[in-house]
Amino acid sequence: MPGEPPRRGRRRSPGAGPRRRRSLPVLGGCLVASWVVPALLTAVRLDIVLLPLLLLAVASVIKVGGVLLDRLMAAGLITAGWVLVFGLLFSLWPWGLAPVATSGVLFSTVSVLGWAGRRRPRLPWRVRGSDLLVVGTAAAAGYLLYHPLAGRSAADRIGYFASAEDRLGHFSYFTAIQQVGGFNFLHQHAAQGYLMPPAEVVYPQGSHFLLAWLDTLVHSSAAPGAELAVMNRYFLYVLASYALLCAALVWGARWIGGPRLRGWRCTAVCAVISALVLAGSDVALLVHGFDSQIIGLLFLALTVALLVRPAMGSAEFLLVSVAGMVAVTYSYNIYAAIAGIVLVGTTVAHRKKFAKRRWLLYTGQAAGLGIAALPSLVSVFAKLDVASTSNMNGPSVGVDRTLLIGSALLALVAAVPRKSRRTAVGQAYLTMVLGTVAVVGAFAWWQLHTIGYYAYYFEKMAHGGIVVGLLALGSVGTLLRIPGQRRRTVFALLTNALVAVLTVAAAFTFFAGVQWGLLSTKNSPSAWSATALVKWSHGDYATDMGPRGVAALQPPPGTTGPVIVLYSNDSYKNLKATWIAELLNRRGGDLAALYETHWVNIGGPAGQESEYQNSMAHLKDAIAKVGAAPTILVADKGTGDRIRHDLAAAGVRATIVYEPQSLWTEPWDRTFPGDS
Repeated sequence: MPGEPPRRGRRRSPGAGPRRRRSLPVLGGCLVASWVVPALLTAVRLDIVLLPLLLLAVASVIKVGGVLLDRLMAAGLITAGWVLVFGLLFSLWPWGLAPVATSGVLFSTVSVLGWAGRRRPRLPWRVRGSDLLVVGTAAAAGYLLYHPLAGRSAADRIGYFASAEDRLGHFSYFTAIQQVGGFNFLHQHAAQGYLMPPAEVVYPQGSHFLLAWLDTLVHSSAAPGAELAVMNRYFLYVLASYALLCAALVWGARWIGGPRLRGWRCTAVCAVISALVLAGSDVALLVHGFDSQIIGLLFLALTVALLVRPAMGSAEFLLVSVAGMVAVTYSYNIYAAIAGIVLVGTTVAHRKKFAKRRWLLYTGQAAGLGIAALPSLVSVFAKLDVASTSNMNGPSVGVDRTLLIGSALLALVAAVPRKSRRTAVGQAYLTMVLGTVAVVGAFAWWQLHTIGYYAYYFEKMAHGGIVVGLLALGSVGTLLRIPGQRRRTVFALLTNALVAVLTVAAAFTFFAGVQWGLLSTKNSPSAWSATALVKWSHGDYATDMGPRGVAALQPPPGTTGPVIVLYSNDSYKNLKATWIAELLNRRGGDLAALYETHWVNIGGPAGQESEYQNSMAHLKDAIAKVGAAPTILVADKGTGDRIRHDLAAAGVRATIVYEPQSLWTEPWDRTFPGDS
């Protein structure tokens, strides 16, 4: 009533301030900027600036954590997931992956959501000392990964790019997305010209789509340009993804540890995990070309960490839920089992926190799970035999059983105490641990029951268990106790800094074998120098696809048909050289027929007659399957003349081109750390 004092409403959270009104002029200005800024940056070919701008825009309108790095990590996951969601639209509209169109939609979405939620853009500029360990882990990994490539041309780097068939396959999915302008499973017929069927429909394509979209920003165009340069950029993206995975594991453990993980305990946990990931054998994932698995593990780490301790509002929790499940499932769908259990367990554990908007949350999560499952359902209803595929054999990277079991046991130590189980975060944490153990254990039982041994996909699933085990160490760190000073005096700060430095040094000594120059000689180097990452940095994992050999994989001018490369009497070299040549000419689909070159052991100086005849039979089969007259590049002139004569006598049309080659001669050991 007039004259009466205003009634006191419900007490708002500290710092919330008055409820802001929505302003249509502000929304209109943001929408205009959402399109003008990308257009201007595209005009000056600086589209790559759009990526940090988009991350900062998302980070500024969400409320997750209170530290800048925490906010950026959450924004990165949300951005990646929603790029994939909108990727379904981008795949069907006429503009494909054009930077202005895709960026305009993404910025417009951020503007509308921020306006609808009355969010004034604001970033927390607070940092933590342990941020140095998170960022330092990524920097160290990135430096060591890039070191052998520094100063080399794109052609010279093929020796690292072509370390395994899997990467050639992943690159074909990536380049197909660039060419068809969207997800391959939505353009199946067109995509078959660039990759081996049925990969266009049965294999998860999220990681390849994200990298293809990123490449449009880096290249400032949806047209990729020269394919050799595209190969080089793709490889650098994969290396960066591995470095981000290392950092995400350190950050995720810190995030799960929460406010209780402070001081030297936080330093100890972050340093131990940094040492484990930098000194571990998982660089073999790069060597074997498991590119999508690396990116899937990255998103699994971010998703699980943010879900278990949702220091965010219901709107942010919905965004993280959907974005995380989409990013994980689209990138590497077997990890959806782990992420899905964590999502359900977390939603139940934190039901009171989100009670007021629970039905909106549940409805949104259900819709998000449907979107996340879409590509996998398409593959199952198309040509994917789940049972037989799950038991497939192949060159796998075995997980460190000691780390897998040990981290699981330590995680249970932190999950079992009653004090932990009585909190929502503790319940979500327990669900994460037990759910992951159940998933990995069930998959192990399935393979033992059906084929009697652990095969290819068990090792991949177990890598998901390793990720969860490392994240769980954040909660283990909160159990550590040591008496210390509580007063923030100068002496106390210096003492804490010294303890932090000593903790990091001890962690890298114990878990990475760093000897800090002590008793390290040429004949007895430190254990750190023998780690897979250091060996990679020294160039030990380069293949025998030589730099000069790559340059001549391009067929003569005017060649439009398939290309077969026979530069060696080693069939595996011929297969990879042929595959690279077809990729460089954007004809990766020919490999469905030309995979016969895996059994063609001719091309170099004449060898045994029986081997020649057997190889010629496979060569004729390959030409018959490809259905077109190929151009065959041969390293030895005498062998080339004989192949020309024998094919002509058999009525097989082909053009034989003599291309003398000098491939790398260094020995290549195909056994890498973690092989199984």
